[in-house]
Amino acid sequence: MTDTPTVTDRTDGDQRRIVRERYADIATDSDGCCAPEPDDDSGCCDGTDSTTGDADVTARELGYDDDAIDAVAGEANLGLGCGNPQAIADLDAGETVLDLGSGAGFDCFLAADAVGPEGRVVGVDMTPEMVEKARTNAGANDAANVEFRLGEIEHLPVTDASVDAVISNCVVNLSPDKPQVFREAFRALRPGGRLAISDVVQTADFPPEVTRDPGSLAACVAGAATVDALERMLVDAGFEAVDIAPKDDSETFIREWADDYDPSDYLVSATIEARKPE
Repeated sequence: MTDTPTVTDRTDGDQRRIVRERYADIATDSDGCCAPEPDDDSGCCDGTDSTTGDADVTARELGYDDDAIDAVAGEANLGLGCGNPQAIADLDAGETVLDLGSGAGFDCFLAADAVGPEGRVVGVDMTPEMVEKARTNAGANDAANVEFRLGEIEHLPVTDASVDAVISNCVVNLSPDKPQVFREAFRALRPGGRLAISDVVQTADFPPEVTRDPGSLAACVAGAATVDALERMLVDAGFEAVDIAPKDDSETFIREWADDYDPSDYLVSATIEARKPE
């Protein structure tokens, strides 16, 4: 009998398929993203009771305040993520922002408010169902300065040196080629531009049952890298002023991501910041 492949044994295509299928289900689930799959005894939302579907509760746990939550209309807040990249992005009026793995558009609409009508926000997501949902939400939010594009974060559909800030919320860990993600972010940024993302980092070795579980990859667990590995990737991509700051209080919601083990034994949420040289 062939062993179930671990995360590192799966092809890049396998990993993308697993992630795309999971988030397509989330985007099209009429019960909301917090409804568990029929054969899954856990919810897909970070820290939210899968029977309530209360994405607002999750957003507060991740660091969004009530003003931010109330500012976004429609079904953009899916209760996904592991932090609040808006808190570290320090966006200014008139800037152009790129969101990696933009989902239903929640962070894009908040960024649009921050950069104002003279600014611009581009969201990129590889799941067609998510892009469709985000475009619908753009209408609900009257977000004329937000655009959603279908694409992979390893191959961004944006021109060189065209954005001031790259944000993302718990998406880079899902990529099978994280160094390429950072190289693409570097390419897209203007000189002096900045990277400001929330993601999970690995703090201990994963047991085999985690690395062999496709669900653990799509649930932002098994694909996480260590702080040292991420720092090397960012420096190799050309970034400077790299700062990765783990958030110890994130174990409160991370431990809710699985029912049969405690993900907080192996993960912590972190803010990841870096800058492209002038």
